[in-house]
Amino acid sequence: MFPSVARHFFMINCNLCPQYCSPCCENVICAVFCALSGADPPPTDSFPIFMPHVKPEKAETYLCTSVRVSAKQDYYIVGFTPNATMNVAHHMLLYGCSKPGSTEDVWNCGGMSDGGLPRAGICNGGSKIIYAWARNAPQLDLPKGVAFRVGGSTDTQYVVLQVHYADVSSFTNGTTDDSGIEVHYTETPQPKSASVFLLGTGGYIPPNSTEHMETACIIYTNKDLHPFAYRTHTHALGHVVSGYRVRRNYKTGKDQWTLIGKKNPMLPQMFYPVEKALTVSDGDILAARCTMVSNRNRTTAIGATAADEMCNFYMMYWVDADGPSLTLKPPGVSFTSGPPYYYWGKGKPTLNNIPHKDASSL
Repeated sequence: MFPSVARHFFMINCNLCPQYCSPCCENVICAVFCALSGADPPPTDSFPIFMPHVKPEKAETYLCTSVRVSAKQDYYIVGFTPNATMNVAHHMLLYGCSKPGSTEDVWNCGGMSDGGLPRAGICNGGSKIIYAWARNAPQLDLPKGVAFRVGGSTDTQYVVLQVHYADVSSFTNGTTDDSGIEVHYTETPQPKSASVFLLGTGGYIPPNSTEHMETACIIYTNKDLHPFAYRTHTHALGHVVSGYRVRRNYKTGKDQWTLIGKKNPMLPQMFYPVEKALTVSDGDILAARCTMVSNRNRTTAIGATAADEMCNFYMMYWVDADGPSLTLKPPGVSFTSGPPYYYWGKGKPTLNNIPHKDASSL
């Protein structure tokens, strides 16, 4: 039986102690062996956040489930292992919330209505993206010293898993699903605090055309951001998704473009290492483009279903954990209206010296 949302997150599983030589183990033989071998307790443990054997009935269903993080101490998430296949789950997202959208074990959190499940948002406050997965992306381990801080004194008191079921044909024979993500964590404070910034667009793709869906925003921050990984996401029409830091030379008025990363979104939609080390400072601009190629005889709009499109660029970054708390505007998500209303050279912020060829090629 899947525990209720009131359960404590990150409880130590002493059944695993003989394997990992954890000091919580009551197995005397194991404890003696560990002491004699000089083995240190492992720096991390893990906790599964899985769907509680759900059976979505309609295509394009979005389901959410949540876990309560213990408020008694801070925890530091250092890695993610997906438990899913793209044949079942179109994509999965982990959100940090101050409160979940619902107190039910499972709820409908977008897309088509599904059976008698309650409908609610993902979060009911304090929403932030922690992790995203699609197209059979593999495990992600954060760099040494980098972690997402949750629970305790943070505003992330719940972690919510959202799974998008684009196709439900695999459930017609009574099969249920436990797709989800195993998070790896430590109780040891880490010197670098991780976060995710999402750039996206609205807009439309005309029939039988190539369209550039573009987005940009000025970053206002009291700390330098250090990008270390990026992820791209589109549906079927995406060919290239690219993200940049843009730094304006106010003497010349010329924009300097530094690539964060670019990828074919039809590849596994994992977090890839950034192209090279860089920082995003106060006043810099983050910009992203999705090059979409449509052979359809209809207009394709941004939307939640597989018949629609999405243009998303995720930037995972760290800041120094010491000193004042991070103050960031926009606070983690920025969208433009997209084509035909916004392009890098049209709208605010208006950019120049645009690397058109580089942004749309691999």
